[in-house]
Amino acid sequence: MEETTTLDIETLKEQYIPGPQSLHLQRAPVPNDVIYTVGLYGWRKRCLYFLLLLFLVTMIVNLALTVWIIKVMNLSTGGMGNLQLSQDGIRLEGFSEFLLPLYVKEIRSRRDSALVLRSERNVTLNVRNSQGHLTGQLTVGSDSVEAQCRRLEVRSRADGQPLFSADADEIRIGTRTFTVTGSEGAVFRHSVETPLIQSSASEELKLESPTRTLTMGAPRGVEVTSAHGALTVGGRKDLQLQSTEGEIILDAATVRLASLPLGVFAPEPPGRASPQPPPPPPAGQATYEVCVCPSGKLYLSPAASSSTCQAVSNICLWS
Repeated sequence: MEETTTLDIETLKEQYIPGPQSLHLQRAPVPNDVIYTVGLYGWRKRCLYFLLLLFLVTMIVNLALTVWIIKVMNLSTGGMGNLQLSQDGIRLEGFSEFLLPLYVKEIRSRRDSALVLRSERNVTLNVRNSQGHLTGQLTVGSDSVEAQCRRLEVRSRADGQPLFSADADEIRIGTRTFTVTGSEGAVFRHSVETPLIQSSASEELKLESPTRTLTMGAPRGVEVTSAHGALTVGGRKDLQLQSTEGEIILDAATVRLASLPLGVFAPEPPGRASPQPPPPPPAGQATYEVCVCPSGKLYLSPAASSSTCQAVSNICLWS
């Protein structure tokens, strides 16, 4: 019979499981001459100093540039140099140069000086609507002034009445008189409508059409008057006075018809009338009769006890 071994549990615990006092570990002794310090050393320290120096130099340069800009631009609490800021807007003193477009609501000068806009090429003022479309433009160039708009008006400073207006349909001049001082006068390519054409007191008034016909017409009549001098109406060819429904009245103290041809009373039949010019009147003949041909031509005929005008006169036949 085999022998049995009895295990004592308490004995095993004492052999393999240490007690509480055996769990405390003993630390190694630390020598007194070892000191641990905290900080940056080596390349980290040099980089930090370099960054601090760079920031310091940058700050000094920025400060110097700021002072230089303030000195050059003459900056102050009221503005910048010739530019002054106020509640009403911006005020510029002296000459100002703009390199880019300028958008403002109003430009005006001081009360004691004029406003001058100067450019090496031209000065252009543009007006645009809310959509940005161009509605008006004024261009002042070296040899011309151009205005592009629907209607151009020039008004009087005193009462604001329009002095000149122009659009696509007509041009109006609102002044009391329109004076042309050119030596050649005024040239009109088309018709002119005006209530009065008058020259100055010391000059002559001349209406001329060198190559075409000069026509004057009005629904209530045309009046040609020379108050202080002679009135001359001349033409290279025929001069026609025509009235369709009225009369032609020559009202003057003396009506003179110069250079009228002289006719001769011819009792012979018309077939024997001589086509040659009539002989000069006798020396004692001083009275003549004014005759009118059927064609309307006037001629003189020696006056007698009865009329000597003949429709078959040599003047009427051969004229």
